[in-house]
Amino acid sequence: MSQRNVELFIGRLLTDADLRQRFIDAPKPAIADFCEQGWELSRGEIDALVETDARLWFLAASGLPSRLQRCSLKSGKN
Repeated sequence: MSQRNVELFIGRLLTDADLRQRFIDAPKPAIADFCEQGWELSRGEIDALVETDARLWFLAASGLPSRLQRCSLKSGKN
């Protein structure tokens, strides 16, 4: 069951720009939020996600059609 949750989390990383940025900035709190929603990840899975080169998530996401990506709700203005 946990492998399915890894797949779900990775899918969200690739399609949700806000989650992806939160994960890059602070991976463990982003994963904790995911787990608090009822999804389980093992310690090994969490460690593997955290250790993955962050460029992978941006590169893979950039290759997806925009129709598959969730728009960022942030305007980019401060």
